[in-house]
Amino acid sequence: MNERTGIILMKGNPLTLVGNEVSVGDKAPDFEVLANDMTPIRLSSLKGKIGILTSVPSLDTAVCDTETRTFNEAASKLGDDVIVLTVSMDLPFTQKRWCAAAGVERVITASDHRDASFGTSYGVLIKELRLLARTVFVVDKEGIVRYIQFVKETSNEPDYKAVLDAVRKLA
Repeated sequence: MNERTGIILMKGNPLTLVGNEVSVGDKAPDFEVLANDMTPIRLSSLKGKIGILTSVPSLDTAVCDTETRTFNEAASKLGDDVIVLTVSMDLPFTQKRWCAAAGVERVITASDHRDASFGTSYGVLIKELRLLARTVFVVDKEGIVRYIQFVKETSNEPDYKAVLDAVRKLA
């Protein structure tokens, strides 16, 4: 399994990312994660849609909470051709509870806890913590990665404007 360091930090300390490196222009790798009702979600379920694929360390942290709520609000304005999928290592039950409490209805949350399929397919699994790095991938309707944003410091939010600009260029 590939390992890369120096891409992300936690409180200024470098972490190791495990998995395959994905680049803009690549065919988006397939993965299988679990929906809040324990059913599988695969990349193919987004076929024909623009996908904003975000990975976060845990929905139960302030930054991940804010990020997911922000994308939920943005999703309501992007139309039905755009799907926002937020993947974390949180258990599906935790995600379901969090979504209900946060009123998140437009973002689909999914758990990678079982196999780290998303984490290793997209190279965002943090070796030291078995959590996912804060990243955003934008995938076009044909399944090609068109935008990638690694958030360098895990305690920072992504650049939402840059992500949404990338999505609008595809819409």
